[in-house]
Amino acid sequence: MTPLVLHNSLTRTTEPFAPIEPGHARVYSCGPTVYNYAHVGNLRAYVFTDTLSRVLTWKGLRLTHVLNITDVGHLTSDADAGDDKMEAAAKASGRDIWAIAAHYTQAFEDNLAALNIRRPTHMPKATDHVAEMIEWGVRMEAGHCYRLDDGLYFDVSTVPHYGALAGAAHDAAEGRIEAVAGKRHPQDFAIWRTSPPGEQRQMEWDSPWGRGAPGWHLECSVMSAKYLGLPFDIHTGGIDHREIHHPNEIAQNQAHCDCGDPGAKVWMHNNFLVDRTGKMSKSSGGFLTLQRLVDRGFHPLAYRMMCLQAHYRSELEFGWDGLAAAQVRLKRLVQAVGALRDRGDGRGRDDAGTYRDQLDAALSDDLATPRALTVLDAMLADKALSPQARVAALADFDDLLGLGLSTLTRAALRVRPADATIDEDEIAARLAERREARVAKDYPRSDAIRDELAAAGVEVMDGDPLGWDWRV
Repeated sequence: MTPLVLHNSLTRTTEPFAPIEPGHARVYSCGPTVYNYAHVGNLRAYVFTDTLSRVLTWKGLRLTHVLNITDVGHLTSDADAGDDKMEAAAKASGRDIWAIAAHYTQAFEDNLAALNIRRPTHMPKATDHVAEMIEWGVRMEAGHCYRLDDGLYFDVSTVPHYGALAGAAHDAAEGRIEAVAGKRHPQDFAIWRTSPPGEQRQMEWDSPWGRGAPGWHLECSVMSAKYLGLPFDIHTGGIDHREIHHPNEIAQNQAHCDCGDPGAKVWMHNNFLVDRTGKMSKSSGGFLTLQRLVDRGFHPLAYRMMCLQAHYRSELEFGWDGLAAAQVRLKRLVQAVGALRDRGDGRGRDDAGTYRDQLDAALSDDLATPRALTVLDAMLADKALSPQARVAALADFDDLLGLGLSTLTRAALRVRPADATIDEDEIAARLAERREARVAKDYPRSDAIRDELAAAGVEVMDGDPLGWDWRV
């Protein structure tokens, strides 16, 4: 196998990866704040981390992967201003905050399943670890924290090289931190936020600093240390976390161990999914969820394909045309696999090892998924390989790319839009009538059926080179 190299945001270099504990990779990924549905930009991060976990497993490593659920502590600003997002959602909806968290946690897990993202080893919730967060705060307080009226704050000047992860982005990040009266430095952040006098939150706990709730950054340090130990191998997240959240995690890790260790050896960040219409932001209203893509007639794995077509560290622009192109590419692959199966026994080489090596080399190069997809296309099209060899090799591509091509069917890719007024059985029956009419050369009847289907939102795809027959 090709040695695995990964880009480390902390060192700003692409470097060989070797786990701290031989044979065992330990990975922590920043998970969602479950106050609303995940938008598709959020979900790009989990396609990336799933690819990473698949590659680590492919390399023969035992994997412990932790993905947290933030159900308390994440404020409506990036640092220490505004309401807790969970509390704000509960106030706006008049619903129980625990029910909100449970609903959106389940919705997130459904998104992961739909995108064929493997479930992490652990998915701990912040609210289940408040006692440990308080213990961390007590341990850090004497040398690294100070109290204000609204809680306990971390003094970033007490740890070495604060903000080194953010680098040049750090100055811009400071502009996102709103001033809090009494803070020693603009970058100082809340370890614990005390509930204001006369105000009762739905989620609050007793602590040495008063009744309240933990700061957002603390949970990730606590849960990564609990489930992975410190130091561990890889920490992942969106590029937006590189400026504030992850530097704050590093500071907490350093304070807790009284050392300069950042906690994770490798820090990896996926770039943004950009939508020029502004629908990536939940504050915009009507933001793009995975369900909205399905409602428009797109299979969830078409979105996974769209993500894999770009390198995780590259910006990816979202557009309906681009998503449609990704779905067509997925359909072509499904059709190619089906044709190979239909051929049964055939001539050609039985060893697809060259393509397995090329696949391994692509993904070993900092998860170069666009190259891996090109290798997949070439393998399926290589007529010098027997059909059986190509179908067998497909299992390795499925293991690494997660597109499920060994089991995905044409029928599954015909996603019925939410506003469609006709079901698939009715479509099939009408198309059978139309075929009979065409055999009988009753073209007026054939055209009439086509027009009736069009009126119901079904496009009959005569002459479609993919042979897909119809789409809604």
